Amino acid sequence: MSRSPAMPSDSAPTVPVWSASDWPRADASARPAPAAERRIAFEGVTDADLDAVCEVEKSAYTHPWTRKHFADSLASGYPAVMLLGEALPGEAGPSRRADGRVLLGYLVAMPGVDEVHLLNITVAPAHQRQGWARFMLDALALWSRGRGAQWLWLEVRASNAPARALYERCGFQQVGMRRDYYPAGQFQREDAVVMSLNLVTPAEGGAVA
Repeated sequence: MSRSPAMPSDSAPTVPVWSASDWPRADASARPAPAAERRIAFEGVTDADLDAVCEVEKSAYTHPWTRKHFADSLASGYPAVMLLGEALPGEAGPSRRADGRVLLGYLVAMPGVDEVHLLNITVAPAHQRQGWARFMLDALALWSRGRGAQWLWLEVRASNAPARALYERCGFQQVGMRRDYYPAGQFQREDAVVMSLNLVTPAEGGAVA
């Protein structure tokens, strides 16, 4: 069984900081491949981090969140955390930070009564397809359960088949649609698929066992 991380106090509603040994899944096969090569940790997003976060956001999406989206989330006290990793030899690029670490990804969530709503989860393009999205989802699910949440909710573009497949592998199920939820360019809109994860009795193969 994996070691449980220290949970935050009620006055600091953030995802706990994880050390390299604090894996959210016990089996080695579930760990992202680069994990053995770098030390990682979650750290809360601050105003000073918004420029770097927004740069990754713009590089990852055709319709990115604006700086105001992130600033409003911080002002509202929503948990917003970065997944930072020790830079590997020769690793450079826009996600490299002044402290020598790289911004692997980040997430923003909104706690509610008995539930948590995932608002944004992003992996920097240079670090995609390495297991980090699954890693962050697992960590968020564990944190949500620690708060007593029974459900984890999210929306995803109907056209985003890779993301939908990932969420399904993590145990999320489609429960509805939001029509014309996302901007889609040329003054068009795109539907959102609403998905939920039962944190009490998750589906087989889900993010929480």
